[in-house]
Amino acid sequence: MMQEKRSYRYERKFLITQLSEPQVRSIVGRHKAIFFEVYPPRYVNNIYLDTPMMRNFDDNLIGAAERIKVRVRWYHELFGRVVNPILEFKVKHGLVGWKDAYSFPAFTFDQGLTDRGFRMLIKGSELPSDIKYRLAGYRMSLVSRYNRSYFANYDGRFRVTIDTDLSYYKVNPLVNCFQVKDVQKGVVIVELKYDREHENLAHRISNAFPFRVTRSSKYVEGVERFLLS
Repeated sequence: MMQEKRSYRYERKFLITQLSEPQVRSIVGRHKAIFFEVYPPRYVNNIYLDTPMMRNFDDNLIGAAERIKVRVRWYHELFGRVVNPILEFKVKHGLVGWKDAYSFPAFTFDQGLTDRGFRMLIKGSELPSDIKYRLAGYRMSLVSRYNRSYFANYDGRFRVTIDTDLSYYKVNPLVNCFQVKDVQKGVVIVELKYDREHENLAHRISNAFPFRVTRSSKYVEGVERFLLS
């Protein structure tokens, strides 16, 4: 299966708890960079993969200089037959990030999905052999879901996403009912995304928002919720 072209980009995140989604959308729409919606809102679903010792979680928790998130992503409905999912290695090195993405085989997301079954799916897939080898030491660690809206400025150099309705599902290595759900209420996450050659202009775009840049990781947030429950 072909790997998608790698692109390097920066991200600035804003975790907002004092404003509603309509208020945030209004602020984005009034930004002087002239952001407009470029794609219909849709639900984003993720199965995160991690080592048995949760190394990726630890690296993202402490903000290691180089950190990675591994996930299988698909859109719209969470449960049922998943067609055209994507395997993503989301890497962050310092301030620059990139994704290595691969087509992933179709599967069914329901109560019958176990960690062993998921690993067998990977083993029997057409993923490159080095990717299969890399994933051999990984296990399902979290399921997340949120609604995402997409915006871009007039020339497309800067993109904004707005995430709401965030929820997380606990993963059991043996049996999954996906009924242990935790909802992150009252939170709107805004991300400003741009290619690294536009970093010099990005601070002006960012400063025009009445939000404060924050460190925010949905993966860390979701895992911590179940660790502390």
